Amino acid sequence: MRQLRPGFSMSALVLILCLAGHAAAQDRPRVHLEAVEEADILQEISLNGTVNALRTSRLSTAVPGLVDSVNVETGSRVSRGDLLIELDDEQVDYELAAARAATDEGKARLAEARRLLQEARSVGAGRNIAATEVSARESEVTSARAALARLDAEQQRVAADLRRHRIVAPFDGVVSQRFSDLGEWVTPGDELLQLVDTNNLRLDFQVPQDYFSRITDSAELRVHADGRSLIAHIEALVPVNDPQARTFILRATAPDGLTLLPGMAVTATLRVASGERGLTVARDAINRYPEGRVTVWIAEASGDGGYIVTEKRVETGSGFGDRVEITGGLAGGERVVVRGNESLSDGMEVQLAERGAN
Repeated sequence: MRQLRPGFSMSALVLILCLAGHAAAQDRPRVHLEAVEEADILQEISLNGTVNALRTSRLSTAVPGLVDSVNVETGSRVSRGDLLIELDDEQVDYELAAARAATDEGKARLAEARRLLQEARSVGAGRNIAATEVSARESEVTSARAALARLDAEQQRVAADLRRHRIVAPFDGVVSQRFSDLGEWVTPGDELLQLVDTNNLRLDFQVPQDYFSRITDSAELRVHADGRSLIAHIEALVPVNDPQARTFILRATAPDGLTLLPGMAVTATLRVASGERGLTVARDAINRYPEGRVTVWIAEASGDGGYIVTEKRVETGSGFGDRVEITGGLAGGERVVVRGNESLSDGMEVQLAERGAN
């Protein structure tokens, strides 16, 4: 049998080894890495709260009367200015008609008094008419003007009284309760119905007083409802007068997009600064074991463009968002595996996954 030339055999061997090395590199697990970095340490507090309407009005009447019409029921949604309840106003209609007639009469008397005064002035006081007569006619004009003002005020009072027989919605909302019905006699102050503003809602949370000074403009409140988590605007911090409560009220505006109703319970997470800095890693970098051990996989570059991973035990502090504080085990600057760490072992070679790959 013919033997291969030594040079040829060596070249083939090198090619085979290169191909084998390339294949081995292709078989390395693909991971995502992230540097351990120093950052502000935040603290998260779980809160329970209640959804409250910004406005809840117990509508009543300012005048006595008989309920003549009811245009809403419990649960009716109304808009500002809608007529809700109307009282019988027949008698007030007559009073308003009489007041208008009296006002018209007063206008006629004032016009006549002005005509007589103008006539006296045109003749000439002291020549064809006594000066005292001119003065008397001036007084008549002043008196007629005052009488007309009184009559006009009375007409406006009766008109206002008539308007009070109509109970209208002061804002958009839902009728939560109705306490009167047709034919009932009501007096001033009687509660007719309750209207709740369901468009402008506030979320009230009881927060331990230790966090009062930590809630600054950088604090974040995330509300959880409808299977979603949305950021809510912190509107005010309301002190509680009860010294035994040891809490204060955090009031926030309900975020758009959540289905909330007054009286509903709601949960939220308040994130505030602790005033400290420390090392943090992504939550996905943390491995927790049943016996309580907590580790991360540290990746160090190898000579062929890959990485060698080593499992490192760490101590953790508080968690916030997608970050976890590391209180021991790391010095900072290490690169840890944040994805693809499910089946690693010490000393295993890995390679970076392509950017954007799952």
